[in-house]
Amino acid sequence: MRAQHGVVGRAQLGELGFGRAAIRHRVERGQLHRVWPGVFAVGRPEVTGEGRWMAAVLACGPGAFLSDRSAGELWEILRARSGPITLSVLPGRQPRRRRGLVVHRRSALGEHDVTIHRGIPVTTPRATLIDLAAQMSPRRLEASVNEADKLDLIDPETLRTSLDGAVRRPGTAALRRSLDRATYTRTDSALERRFLKLAREAGLPKPETQKHLNGFRVDFHWPDLKLVVETDGLRYHRTPAQQAEDRRRDQRHTVAGLTVLHFTHGQVTHEPAHVRALLMAVTARLR
Repeated sequence: MRAQHGVVGRAQLGELGFGRAAIRHRVERGQLHRVWPGVFAVGRPEVTGEGRWMAAVLACGPGAFLSDRSAGELWEILRARSGPITLSVLPGRQPRRRRGLVVHRRSALGEHDVTIHRGIPVTTPRATLIDLAAQMSPRRLEASVNEADKLDLIDPETLRTSLDGAVRRPGTAALRRSLDRATYTRTDSALERRFLKLAREAGLPKPETQKHLNGFRVDFHWPDLKLVVETDGLRYHRTPAQQAEDRRRDQRHTVAGLTVLHFTHGQVTHEPAHVRALLMAVTARLR
């Protein structure tokens, strides 16, 4: 049962030769522990997060798979949290209803929208992002797309292209808007996304992000202004060797005629007015 994260369904036990009396006997002896009706944890009552998701799929019956927020959590583009597990089934399936599970019948989904991840049936990253787009704010959706990109689950350009001519589903239009070339910006962290919002408020145009310049990757680059901004996070945790590398990077940018600004995690998070004012002043000078 390791491949199923320590859980098993009654039908699977039947295929292994266990009848109702044999299953009841093992429940009484503490060898099987009920998770949902017809689904058991093997050996001990505790299950992992993956075990809980797998048990939910088994509880809903054949053809069920994780979707929506639960799929986002399994793919790790959303932070896992407590609450109901969301699943879906394809047309023609009759899911079992269980307390703590939200199940949708999905006429617009096809078999190509479902895959297996960590042994658990789930919507593909593309299908998951379309579902989430119907439920999220534009800012949170962009963060989820960035996270999927960072995890190498899907490339935003490929995702954008795949939406052309796709079957219309709730969320398709919102995801397409989020991926619009004029507004979408790749970022690597929540700190960088927060800084990007401040840059927009300061009147700066859309920057290039995660671009390699002078042999180094930079967080934000405005070519017309010859401006580079690095969001340094908690820099006091960086080693002396990393700090020396930072100095070499800044020196090389300066020789190339670039203006380099650094903003710390504390400044971006707790001093947004200072960050905006400094950006506006530097931009006015460079223009």
